[in-house]
Amino acid sequence: MGTKDIEVIKKCGGDAKAVVAELNKAFSDEWLAYYQYWIGSKIAEGLMRPDVQKELMEHAGEELEHAGKVADRIISLGGTPVIEPKDWYKFTNCGYDAPKDPSTVELLKQNIKGEQCAIEVYKKLAEFCHKKDSVTVHLAHSIMRDEVEHEQDLQDLQKDISYLKK
Repeated sequence: MGTKDIEVIKKCGGDAKAVVAELNKAFSDEWLAYYQYWIGSKIAEGLMRPDVQKELMEHAGEELEHAGKVADRIISLGGTPVIEPKDWYKFTNCGYDAPKDPSTVELLKQNIKGEQCAIEVYKKLAEFCHKKDSVTVHLAHSIMRDEVEHEQDLQDLQKDISYLKK
């Protein structure tokens, strides 16, 4: 499949290596997001802790799925996903916010910021690949839909917590 995909991208005026480079940035983001969600779910404290923990764990699993899908696309284009975790920091678009404050309020705020960044990353990836790589465009839109849903889930919890604080 890889050779055919590369040829299609080339015929459409695209560069598979450039697409792989952008995908590796998204791949790095997904792994860092996975860990940020996972560790946040373990250390969460405060209002609605069980609900926040459950949501963070669910999102962690979905970020891991995204990493797998992005890795598969990288490989199908003849590339190699970032293989050294330390290199995720070199390639990341969104970075990593260590959850130094374990309060549910702060964890939600951090992860909403991360989701907003991820939405922008996938929007730009879809634009970058527009009319050149429809498979990656479809992947970017699919993951972006999940990220929008994550953002909404977290904002809903944030709103619920705000009512409890009144």
